[in-house]
Amino acid sequence: MTASVSGAGDRDPGAREDEYEPDPHRWRALWVTLVAGFMSLLDVTIVAVALPTVQNDLHASAAQVQWVVSGYALTFALALVTAGRLGDALDRRRIFLLALCGFVLFSAACGAAPNITLLVVARLAQGLAAGFMAPQNSAFIQQLFRGAERGRAFGYFGATVGISSASGPLVGGTILALAETQNGWRWIFYVNIPIGILAVLLAHRLLPRTRRSTKGQVDVLGVLLLGLGVFALMYPLVQAEAGGLARLWWMFFVGLAVLTVFVRRQRRLVARGARPLLDPRLFTTVRGYAVGAGVGTLYFIGFSGVWLVFALYYQHGLHFSPLRSGLAVTPFALGSAGAAVVAGRLVDRLGRLLTVCGLAGVIAGLGGTALLLRFAPPDTAPWIAAPVLFIGGVGGGFVVSPNITMTLRDVPVRMAGAAGGALQTGQRLGAAVGTAALPGLFYLVLDRNDDYQSAVVIALGVALVMMLTSLALAAYDWRRDRRTREPHKKCPEEVANSPVHARQC
Repeated sequence: MTASVSGAGDRDPGAREDEYEPDPHRWRALWVTLVAGFMSLLDVTIVAVALPTVQNDLHASAAQVQWVVSGYALTFALALVTAGRLGDALDRRRIFLLALCGFVLFSAACGAAPNITLLVVARLAQGLAAGFMAPQNSAFIQQLFRGAERGRAFGYFGATVGISSASGPLVGGTILALAETQNGWRWIFYVNIPIGILAVLLAHRLLPRTRRSTKGQVDVLGVLLLGLGVFALMYPLVQAEAGGLARLWWMFFVGLAVLTVFVRRQRRLVARGARPLLDPRLFTTVRGYAVGAGVGTLYFIGFSGVWLVFALYYQHGLHFSPLRSGLAVTPFALGSAGAAVVAGRLVDRLGRLLTVCGLAGVIAGLGGTALLLRFAPPDTAPWIAAPVLFIGGVGGGFVVSPNITMTLRDVPVRMAGAAGGALQTGQRLGAAVGTAALPGLFYLVLDRNDDYQSAVVIALGVALVMMLTSLALAAYDWRRDRRTREPHKKCPEEVANSPVHARQC
């Protein structure tokens, strides 16, 4: 089952692209997409600090209010690969503009929601719009930049991802503190409206069109299979606090089975010369893509969950306000922002080594913070830990943007949207696992011994295990790159630059 659309011809993923002509508006266009991306990623975490206020104001149950966060994450992840493929096949500028307009509209609907049911519905729609925007961001970078400029652009993109994820609690706490009313949570959504409208106007003016001249196809059955598989994997996780893992564990096996069918279908389409939704050759012939996707997924399992753990410990264990709790983790966001920009300039020279060093820094920072929270006096531990958490943030800045650059650098522009969507789907799945598992473990330890310090240390320890696994995978890829670098230098330039044919040298 396929639907015809305008698309690129069926070339090998490693084929060389057409001659590149720099767009004079490329940097201004980048900043527009980064602002939109920041809003969509910030909305994953910013709402968490407002959930108690939302629950009281709308008279909702704990299970209902949890859908305000988990429903957004679910539809966000479901849309990514399909949205990326549609952007590749049609016009990613048009997809981006429509999704951004939808995001602004549904943000307004969230802020105006009179009851919890309409708020959840609006959040589901907002997450879908965000999922259609997200893969276009990385695809525009692939389209607009080359060489060292692409590394810098991905550096800014990585900084956006890191800052938006880590600063959500601080921004949400600040908005609640400034609003000073019971309905202040609504401004968490309303703040998107003026920013989003300005972004729409600038994007309409600055973003380039994607021109396609030959026929391609969108695999509609593949869209359904992938959506069902991702839903089956994520739904038990988003329902974790309502007992979803115990009741719905069987859905993990359903999801894996459906995704297996999806992969086999994509391979058959490639063998027939048809256009798949997600080309399996991305993982087998495009250098660094499979490893980078694995590194990103494992990292986000640990990275995404720690912020909820910190919020639970600071607000419930130490009785911090939402704003004070957000300030306590701000050093990580600051370190990540500065390092990500620097990393974009270094990635061409250092490659995967930058990711290895970054992961080591994150592990050192979070490990040191865990020890200080366990053994230092509780009232002063968060502030003593600030410099150590800053080191972890610097490491995080050296992880996200270099990993995105290394993962997508050899992906052809015509496949950039689908590749970026698949990469972010892995990150969203990792984030869903982390945000379900780490707070769940925190509560499990707390229920057994009523010790907040032990709970936060054990949860952070599990996050560190996932990051150590990510570090091992990154180190393996770095060593492999070192072993193959010299043979590539001996190849003719036109062969060495091809990720498909370089292995022949």
